[in-house]
Amino acid sequence: MSPLMTVDELRALGAEPVLVDATWNLAGPPGKEAYDAGHLPGAYFVDLDTELAGPPGPGRHPLPEATTVTGTFSRLGITAADTPVVVYDAANSMSAARAWWIFRYFGLTDVRVLDGGLAAWKAAGGEVTVDAPDDGAGDFTATPGHLPVLDADGAAAVAAAGVLLDARAPERFAGEVEPMDPVAGHIPGATNAPTTANVDETGHFLPAASLRTRFESLGVTPSTETAVYCGSGVTAAHEALALETAGIPATVYVGSWSEWITDPTRPVATGKD
Repeated sequence: MSPLMTVDELRALGAEPVLVDATWNLAGPPGKEAYDAGHLPGAYFVDLDTELAGPPGPGRHPLPEATTVTGTFSRLGITAADTPVVVYDAANSMSAARAWWIFRYFGLTDVRVLDGGLAAWKAAGGEVTVDAPDDGAGDFTATPGHLPVLDADGAAAVAAAGVLLDARAPERFAGEVEPMDPVAGHIPGATNAPTTANVDETGHFLPAASLRTRFESLGVTPSTETAVYCGSGVTAAHEALALETAGIPATVYVGSWSEWITDPTRPVATGKD
């Protein structure tokens, strides 16, 4: 089953899934403002900074505590690992992918991303509302470790022996600009694969075959040891989602560049290669 869901598929579901709006903007305004202005009926808002990440350090978006995620699951009314959940954001799934990955890491098994997000829903004539649902009373306990993760040493090992994809923009990868972190550059041996190339101009993911061709051109195959990172672990989840859509397993280095540079002994590469 694809980790993506179309608007038509969402409408056709017999049983209503738990809907999650994970809209988030790196430079603001807060995603809650967009949610309050209009969202899918019945959708809950989940805050990336406080519910899908722990406090910064090391790294800007480290893993949240299991107790935090348990509280979120309770509010969403999740009662079992296989409770169906559909997550979305404004359009391109950059933040929805983080929710998809975090929820699965903490034990949910039926999580899908609404391809094209709120924009696709509206384009198809879908209704939006400003009404928020009442909090649920779920009793499912989040437990970590249901997806593999890498630390800095593991990321370096994949860069040396497999394919480590850097999901950031080319100019950040090359070290030409760095708007978010105090050190510019990339992990030596990494390959640049910007997440923006995973989607089209409407925010929909490219077809699975096109994604597979894209990643194969970067040296990735289903048998290649593949890992992904970005600036803080958010868009790395988007890359992992694209890879899974293409049928390619990949591990996420959650700490990503913002954690890598906290140790001055770790090497830093610049340039496009």
